[in-house]
Amino acid sequence: MIPLKDKNPTSRIPVVNISIIVLNVTAFLYELSLGEELGNFFMQYGVVPYYFSEALVSGAYIPSLFVSPFSSMFLHGGIMHLGGNMLYLWIFGDNVEDKLGRGRYVLFYLLCGLTASIAHILIAPGSEVPTVGASGAISGVLGAYLLMFPRARVLTVIPIFFFLQVAELPALVVLGLWFVLQFFNGLAALGPETAGMGGVAWWAHIGGFVAGLLLVKPFRKFQ
Repeated sequence: MIPLKDKNPTSRIPVVNISIIVLNVTAFLYELSLGEELGNFFMQYGVVPYYFSEALVSGAYIPSLFVSPFSSMFLHGGIMHLGGNMLYLWIFGDNVEDKLGRGRYVLFYLLCGLTASIAHILIAPGSEVPTVGASGAISGVLGAYLLMFPRARVLTVIPIFFFLQVAELPALVVLGLWFVLQFFNGLAALGPETAGMGGVAWWAHIGGFVAGLLLVKPFRKFQ
């Protein structure tokens, strides 16, 4: 399913959400200028689980490891990767920002992204493939949206065999099914034959989503 928009108006302009989208697009445009250096750039500013595992075993202090979990949230591996993430953030992030407030939304977003990176590192500690993308943080936003607006109507494209059907569905259905898909793909990716391989960081999505579910209530409590 592909969400197109939600019917859930906000009370103010989502300045932070728009700013995050602009930062992601700007970072992607910079990536395009790097040419053959892009791979090295991802190795330095993406999350490489193996680097964290080695640092933990050796006790070495590597400053870049404190930067990459945050910098990786603003990098993407291609236009489709960027477009899909920004679509979800545009649809669901404005309402979460509206409820949490701008400052809390920034902190919430970063914490969800950080938790997503930790989840990925724990699941694939030996992977030397750099992980980039805002999807872990955005997954946290989706978790928060699900709890706060389960009945909000979401205009969604539903593929049925070779046909596309457009329908309004409750957020509980759209985001609930999204999480189920992530979870079962995550389980499938746990096999030894997939260890250390690239692809989608399913457990980063799962970790970010769970973080959003757990954090949204205390974040709202301290408004």
